[in-house]
Amino acid sequence: MHASFFEYHLWANKLVYKHLKDLPEDVCFQEVQSVFPTLYDTLLHMYQSDFVYLNVIKGESFEKIVAAVNQLKEENPERSLETLEKSHDQLGDKYREFINTLENLHANISVSHPSFGTLTTSYQELLQHVVNHGTYHRGNITAIMRQIGYKGVPTDYIFYLYETQK
Repeated sequence: MHASFFEYHLWANKLVYKHLKDLPEDVCFQEVQSVFPTLYDTLLHMYQSDFVYLNVIKGESFEKIVAAVNQLKEENPERSLETLEKSHDQLGDKYREFINTLENLHANISVSHPSFGTLTTSYQELLQHVVNHGTYHRGNITAIMRQIGYKGVPTDYIFYLYETQK
């Protein structure tokens, strides 16, 4: 993996937000029987997970990350899609800034979790996890959209490659 693969993740998220803003406003909050109860809740989970992993990659403690995630829930009490998108965009900028400070994406980092123990892995592998996690949940979003009668937007990596080649 290279840093541009992470750019794919940000591109795909942006595409999903753009697509959802073109649909009726209530679509994001329509309840369904799925992995998450609404499209908005899926996006919120994606944002919170991206937030967690940026802090993990930066070496923050588990306790500090948990406290910060609890505070995130208070950032957008009106559950605005626009506010969530802006937060996601700002988080993407923070990832870019951090990635640009790394001399070697293959360098090892140790991550401690109270239940899972200590994992020694590379920055690259953690970033790959973030991208993979996002891809999985963008698939959930497409499935939810089909369930409520709308088409999803193609976010496969190949479409990113075609678009960035232009």
